[in-house]
Amino acid sequence: MSLFVFFAVLGAALLHAGWNAIIKTGGNKQTTMMIFTVWQGLIGLLALMWFPLPTPEVWPWLIASGVIHMFYQLFLAYAYEQGDLSRVYPISRGSAPLIVLVVGAVLLDDIVTPVEYLGVAVLGLGIVTMASGAFSSGENRKLIPYALGAACATAGYTLVDGIGARINGNPFAYVGWILFMSGIFFIPAAFALKGWSVAVAPWAVWRRGIIPAGASLAAYAIVVWAMTQAPIALVAALRETSILFAVLIGWLAFGEKMNVTKALAALLIVCGVILTRI
Repeated sequence: MSLFVFFAVLGAALLHAGWNAIIKTGGNKQTTMMIFTVWQGLIGLLALMWFPLPTPEVWPWLIASGVIHMFYQLFLAYAYEQGDLSRVYPISRGSAPLIVLVVGAVLLDDIVTPVEYLGVAVLGLGIVTMASGAFSSGENRKLIPYALGAACATAGYTLVDGIGARINGNPFAYVGWILFMSGIFFIPAAFALKGWSVAVAPWAVWRRGIIPAGASLAAYAIVVWAMTQAPIALVAALRETSILFAVLIGWLAFGEKMNVTKALAALLIVCGVILTRI
């Protein structure tokens, strides 16, 4: 991996942690997620103008992905209502590859190597340590099921999109459709849960929503490009430094509590993810 690709992937990791930080800073997390999703959908719609419609066999995967993304966005917003960025992000981000690996081994007959088993153990220890910290520090314990719900949804759309993108044949067109479909399902769900007030925000807030949406798209585009320039496993593992970025942002920018246990848990999660992807 060249230094340029290395720093590009680090930049993508920072962008991913950054847009999560913006969601966390919003006054009403579901409103912030609504604005983010609307901008994502518009960006996806513009991108789709350059691509043909998907073939019939791709639509079930797109619809499934849209539904799963809806749950991911709802769970993530609820988690950020209950807990810190430096607590929620590592749990939701770190648990997903663990779930994918276990499900793949059980349902897809994937072969799990000894290094991956070690990664699962390290990752599991890191997640348990991070989650237990919420109990010992007096934080709202509701963040844990919401963060784990976001992780399950992440694992779900990872598996669905991996298959759907292969069937579609054009990963960039597929990503555009994902951005659009996530809005199709999330926006009605947010209205149903929160009422019309969920969309009420000053125009300045709506205008700023393009920043996390653009960061999300840029982060994924960089990673997709990097995977054409360097081994996929190395890119995927390096991308998980976003967990450390999120912890640092929460600590330095938001003044969230930091202690040895939280820092150690974050490092264990990152090391575990890397071990499961090399």
